[in-house]
Amino acid sequence: MYDFIKNLLNPKKPAPVVIAFNTIPAWADEREKNARTALEEAAKAPMQKIRNSAAQLQHIVNSISSSEHDPVLHPKLKAVAKNSLPLYVKAMNAALAKPLSDDIEEFYNNAVECLKSCLNSNRGQGRYLQAVFPDEMKAVKMAIDAMGKEMNILTAVLATYQKQKAALDAVSALHHSVMDMQEDMEHSREKERRITARISEITSRIGAIEGEETYLASDAEGNRAVNECSAALAEKEKNRNDVTRNYAALSMTASHVFRKAEKIAAKQHHTADAASLSQAIEILSYHDLPDPSGLSTALAAACPVAHRMIAAGEIPLKNREEREVFSDTNSFCTTVSELCTELAACEEACRDAETLLSTHTRVVRANSLMREKTQLNNMLEKERQLHRELVQWKARTTGKIPAVTEELRKKIEGIVGGSVQFQADTNAPV
Repeated sequence: MYDFIKNLLNPKKPAPVVIAFNTIPAWADEREKNARTALEEAAKAPMQKIRNSAAQLQHIVNSISSSEHDPVLHPKLKAVAKNSLPLYVKAMNAALAKPLSDDIEEFYNNAVECLKSCLNSNRGQGRYLQAVFPDEMKAVKMAIDAMGKEMNILTAVLATYQKQKAALDAVSALHHSVMDMQEDMEHSREKERRITARISEITSRIGAIEGEETYLASDAEGNRAVNECSAALAEKEKNRNDVTRNYAALSMTASHVFRKAEKIAAKQHHTADAASLSQAIEILSYHDLPDPSGLSTALAAACPVAHRMIAAGEIPLKNREEREVFSDTNSFCTTVSELCTELAACEEACRDAETLLSTHTRVVRANSLMREKTQLNNMLEKERQLHRELVQWKARTTGKIPAVTEELRKKIEGIVGGSVQFQADTNAPV
């Protein structure tokens, strides 16, 4: 007695439904088939009754279209009937002529359209016929009401099925989502393994390069040969720079005076003198080193013109450099031409020394290692970025799987009406 009362007050909870995770698609398919079978069974009678009502309506319409109205009818009603009857019959025939499909969903849409058209016809031209054909129009109303009643039943049956199917579709979609995430996680593990292997390989190669660089840096004999080449290049560059400064100082000083002389020659319309001065200015202003012979020719033509203007007081010399240049133009021309030739020789010597240094086996190897290490460091950073992004994605997905699995379980509980547990298998995320 005590146990009976205890069970009444504290009833045992029903045992949970246990479903193997990998059987959920088959379970959902079976439930959907059962729901479809139940729909077909429940819809069979309403569909047949709707067909019967449509056939009855057609029979009534045919009867009205061929019948004669009451001869004692008021003339106005006769006129109304004469005008409305053809229109009503045409509209009803059009509504009833459309076939009703055997497919339940299509049947429902066909029947809705048929019922709506019949109602509109009855409320339109049909209302004018009620006084002329009272019995027939009453029968039409009863047939339409019967069709509407069965449509309400069919609407409820379809709504139940569609609700069940939507729930089962949601279950299938959630299960598919979990399976996709698990598959992606499996692929991500392989992808992470490949990325880690590439990072290890690149890191190992960078370490080997740095080891070889350390060896090259500690090789006294090899470094001595490279240092000798570097020192020779530095000496030649120093000589070139010294000659370049001297050449630039003389050429800029002369060009400054030549520009003044060119303006005076142009003002005095001494075209030949102006051309000679312009040519000298252009050669002295070249970015590239001029030809020594061309330079000598241009200076030989320009210096006498400038010297003559200086002697005439037309060009005042304003500093020591200008006075030194134009106090002895012959010496200036010779010096500038020699500097030009020397500078060309210095440039060639520098190029030779640069070539000797850059092609030294030790330098070639060091540069090659440096380029390779730069490329590997760029590759390493990209691989590490890929790895960081993959780890972040895995963390997000790992967090999503339990949440989606729980949502799936709740959906199934809503369908079965009780507690659900997923049986552990190779695919169950539990």
